[in-house]
Amino acid sequence: MGRKRLQESADGRPTVHTVAARAGVSIASASRVLNGVGGSPETVRKVREAAAEVGYVPNAIARSLQSQRTGLIALAVEDIGNPVYVEMMRAIEEVVAASGRQLLVHATGGQIANETALLRRLAHRYVDGMIVSPIRVTDDHLAALVDSPVPVVVIGQLGADAPVDNVRTDSRTGVCLAVDHLVAAGRRRIGFVNGPLDTVPGAARDAGFRAALAAHGIEVDERLVEVGDFQYAAGRAATERLLARARPDALVCANDLIAVGALHALLAAGHRVPSDVALVGMDDTELARMMFPQLSSVSLGSAERGRRAAELLLQRIADPTLPPRREQVPPSLAVRASSAAVPDVSPLFVPAPAAPPTPEVTA
Repeated sequence: MGRKRLQESADGRPTVHTVAARAGVSIASASRVLNGVGGSPETVRKVREAAAEVGYVPNAIARSLQSQRTGLIALAVEDIGNPVYVEMMRAIEEVVAASGRQLLVHATGGQIANETALLRRLAHRYVDGMIVSPIRVTDDHLAALVDSPVPVVVIGQLGADAPVDNVRTDSRTGVCLAVDHLVAAGRRRIGFVNGPLDTVPGAARDAGFRAALAAHGIEVDERLVEVGDFQYAAGRAATERLLARARPDALVCANDLIAVGALHALLAAGHRVPSDVALVGMDDTELARMMFPQLSSVSLGSAERGRRAAELLLQRIADPTLPPRREQVPPSLAVRASSAAVPDVSPLFVPAPAAPPTPEVTA
């Protein structure tokens, strides 16, 4: 009984000692096989059979302490329900899984305290590295990034001197693409429904909208500019406020969730899209293609940014001495029915024709 207890862990689970005794090999030989180092075919067979018979499960914590690797990568984004982050996450997970690692996902709610707390927790080395996509970047973020003991890659805008691997896009240019398209289609009363201006994307997209109108000699009508949040309900409410004070002939929305809210607000107010009001979103997510009419949208390469960030992170884990890398994914515009030049002739619902009156039957 005493020997059996020595071969088991404190909680009664079989250990490498248990497997070695059952297989009739040395502890060192059993350890090599169980850690994937190998051995003679006969030893490998015996150890694997013994491990299966006794129900041996590798101790991941002990293994990570020895290798200084957890096999885990973290991703921190504002909202895991946002389609743009879903596409980003899928691309990251594909790269991470191919490396034999697993992905942990954190939703921060865009809260600075949550994001910096996650970065500080990296001191516990619970993951091998992290990809973070903050919508606000503060001095606290930068300090936590610099102090991080594990590699971190940021998806989003950072200062040129930030010593962190960074994948970014140019949403300011993306908004310009949308405005150029609408002006080319003859629209002049172009409105803009944005997210919070104190966020990096909100500020960049506002600047892009104003610069694009100025480039076409169009003065910004502040009645046609509304700010809300990067969510469906906020986008719909912001569009309703805008429509209550002005009549646009086109709207640019700062993301696709806002654009869907704007579409529903326009339709509810009796406006036809695109005949009365053309509509363009941003991010070009799957959601844009699911709407009726389908939404024109500016692609910011969400999946490509995620893929590049994951690749940079794995390279950084393999070689921490690499200099900071910065990569940029250019925007592009996908034109669909919501801003097409031809009028929309298909109403959402076609009422059934009235039944003809029943003729009177006389005796």
